[in-house]
Amino acid sequence: MLRGLTGAGLGRIESDEQLIALAGANGFQAVDLDAASLIERHGVEQARELLASNGVVIGSIGLPVEWRTTEEAFLADLEKLAGSAAAAAALGCTSCCTYILPSTDLKAARFMALATRRLRTCAQVLGAYGIRLGLEFVGPHHLRTRWANPFIWTLEETLEWIEAIGESNVGLLFDAYHWYTNELTTADIEALRADQIVHVHINDAPDVPVAEALDNGRLYPGEGVINLAGFLRSLSKIGYKGTVSQEILTQEAPNETPEELVLRSKAGFDKVFSAAGL
Repeated sequence: MLRGLTGAGLGRIESDEQLIALAGANGFQAVDLDAASLIERHGVEQARELLASNGVVIGSIGLPVEWRTTEEAFLADLEKLAGSAAAAAALGCTSCCTYILPSTDLKAARFMALATRRLRTCAQVLGAYGIRLGLEFVGPHHLRTRWANPFIWTLEETLEWIEAIGESNVGLLFDAYHWYTNELTTADIEALRADQIVHVHINDAPDVPVAEALDNGRLYPGEGVINLAGFLRSLSKIGYKGTVSQEILTQEAPNETPEELVLRSKAGFDKVFSAAGL
């Protein structure tokens, strides 16, 4: 598995270039960022050289399409998806991810119909460039009632939805925080196949009742109560070899510098990967 970073958890990152440099200098092997933006600034060849010289790859890009709101917004964004996919492919990235909010102001059945069609279309565009689409179920309890109607927040429901979408390049973005807030176990991970997982996020949770764990109340790996050693060990056991990217969402921006926070991140990764025997 590749150790990866997102900008979430590194404070006031000024640029993708800074993220790439910090990752490479501290032993991380992947970064999650916008490949199209990187190519716009550097061109394909220089972008490749920038990544290679720092010893990192792009773990995943975000889905640049607003599929949760109006049809007009969806269609407007869809026009740029092919360009984003082509850029990612040009830089060797094969993953694109988005999240599923666990409640919606639309009637759930209608939203399911709209979202299934829209995500199927996105998957088809991405698939033409050899890119997989990862869907992230979101577990924190307070978001399950944040909007009017409950939607999807469990692993089982997400797998069923992936089957309904019906494109072979759709799988899971598997986040340790959502695994924890769904009160899943290592057995739930070991029941999966590695090819069902597109990408992984890692983070930790404070010592509060699970139902009180806030989505933006996350800790750095190894600083909380999630069984991250078991999480990683089970992913390794099923043969997952992709990127495990840190994603730390907090209510307030940290006070430390990005340089200090990346060292904190490295210490956390070293701790939990060592505990997992990896």
